[in-house]
Formats: sequence, C-alpha cells, structure tokens
Amino acid sequence: MKVYPIKFNPILKEKIWGGNKLGDLLAKNTVSSNVGESWEISDVKGNVSQVSNGRYKGSNLKELIERYESQFMGQSNFEQFGHNFPLLIKFLDAKTDLSVQVHPDNDMAKSHHNSFGKTEMWYIMDSDQDANIVLGLKDKTTKPDVLNHITSSNVETVFNRETVKKGDSYFIPAGKIHAIGAGVLAAEIQQTSDITYRVYDWDRKDDKGQKRELHTQLAQKATKHFPSNGKADYTLETNLSANLVDCDYFTTNILSLKNTYTKNYTSLDSFLIVMCVEGTANITAGGVTETLTMGETILLPAITKNVVFNADNAKLLEVFIDGNSKTCKLKAS
Repeated sequence: MKVYPIKFNPILKEKIWGGNKLGDLLAKNTVSSNVGESWEISDVKGNVSQVSNGRYKGSNLKELIERYESQFMGQSNFEQFGHNFPLLIKFLDAKTDLSVQVHPDNDMAKSHHNSFGKTEMWYIMDSDQDANIVLGLKDKTTKPDVLNHITSSNVETVFNRETVKKGDSYFIPAGKIHAIGAGVLAAEIQQTSDITYRVYDWDRKDDKGQKRELHTQLAQKATKHFPSNGKADYTLETNLSANLVDCDYFTTNILSLKNTYTKNYTSLDSFLIVMCVEGTANITAGGVTETLTMGETILLPAITKNVVFNADNAKLLEVFIDGNSKTCKLKAS
C-alpha cells in the first residue's frame, strides 16, 4: 500500500440546530445556513467517505479497507473489525442547542439495532461567550424515569450544564446524557454508529411544523450515572503529545506543534487520524506532503513509519486504536 496523508471529501449534513461556522471558520463548501455536521471520515452505510487526493483519489474508505486490510487498519484492528471502519470523525457547529440525548453501549446496541454502541468525545474548537453543554443529570441520585416528565418549566432542574471554552475536551461514554449547546464548534470522535436516543428537544418544530421524535423508553434503559464530568485535564508542551482520552474504542492525543517535528509511529498497530483544530500544518509521510488547515482531517495507513510535521503554530488531534484492551482511562478533573 502507498503511504501518504490521505484526505477525504467532507460529507455535510444540514441540521435543525446547524449554523454557518463550518463554512465561515472551517472553509467547508456549505450552500445553506444550517449545516450542523461535517463527516470527515465515515463508514456509515450510505455515507462512506471518498478519497479526494493522491493515488487513491476516487476510491472510498470501504474499498481501501477491503483491498489493503491490515496494512490500512492495523493487524489487531483488522482482526477485531474486519472490513468495517470502527470510528466516525466529525466537526459540529451548533447555532442552537442540540437535543438532549443518550447513546446505547455495545450490548444494548447489539441487541436492539445489531450495531456498535456509541462512545464519543468532544474537543471544543470555538465557542461563543458563556456557551455551555449538557453533561449528565444534575442530581447524581436522580433515577432515569425522570426522562418521561421533562418540560420547559423543569428542564433546567434535571440536566447538568457546564460552561465551555476553546481547548476544553470532554469524554462522553455510552449511557451519559449530553448535548452540545448553542455557540459551540467542536471536533467529535466516536464509534461508528448513528444511533441516538433523543430525550428532550426544547419543544422546537421542524420546517413542516412537526416536533422531532423522542425515544424516552430506550433512553431510560441506556442512561447511566458517572462520577466524573469527563473533562480532560492536560498540559500542552510544544511538540509533545498530551493525552485527552484513552479507552477501548479510541485514543486521542493533542499535539501543540511549532517548527519541524518528526514522529515515529512504527510501533503503532493502527491507522492514524490527524485533525487540525487550530492553525495550519504541513504533514509529510511516504515522501508526500499535504497541508492541513483548521477543520481538515487526514488519515495515515497503519504501515506508516515516520511522519514529519511542520507549522508556525498549530494544534492537531491524533486519533487511533492501539489494540490493547483496557478499561477506559481519562485525564479527568
């Protein structure tokens, strides 16, 4: 397999809560004012990402996996996932609050939907003043049956809110109630799953005057309590990777990049995804250089060895699955 920084065409999704930051700040080719999601790398049925550059231009993600298997995925990942790509990579823009929602874990998703569960994380790239997110139930002793009785008059007593700022990172395990709030632009890493149980949608209606469906019965079964708010506690050092999340489903580091830095990934038995969340960087692998600007994503095959990063000042997320089974760990406050 040819090693180089592989780019994919973004798959843009209009959402009732979407805005214009994906176009204005991330230079996505948006044609409307309510684009909420840019799917950067996806193997979701009907939304499989297509390569936009280099030797494999025109091929899609599924074709690369089927053709190159462990060279692309890593041996452990290929043994576990076969020809299915295990992660869905997105950028999100919330002009208004997303619905309050929860996702099933692997066991529940398998039994109800024959699917993976959905554990995810957010990295906040930009936020309006006083922007916030919903994270969990406000009272840790509250029973999930409260989800049957949410109204506009009691909603703020049920859910916990956290004010966010640029650079914050949150881990959202399956079973945790959550919602991105208005004014937040975020990178999202998640298991490959499009299953969402909507709990509360702020009583809004779509362009046809209809309220969106709620899934409170399934949400009650899926909801769990967690001791931590999931916020990562990390320190940035130039040209060193700081860990944000390390769990069974993915590992995400943040790299604060300045000048030229070469990193050896020979011992990593996984594909590597790099998301630019600030600035601009040049990434060289296999003798090919690609420029990555804020809001762009590349993938490097598992057989990649050395990668050369160069930037005046940039921040990159490194995402991979290392194949070592572990209990989810978090650098959490």
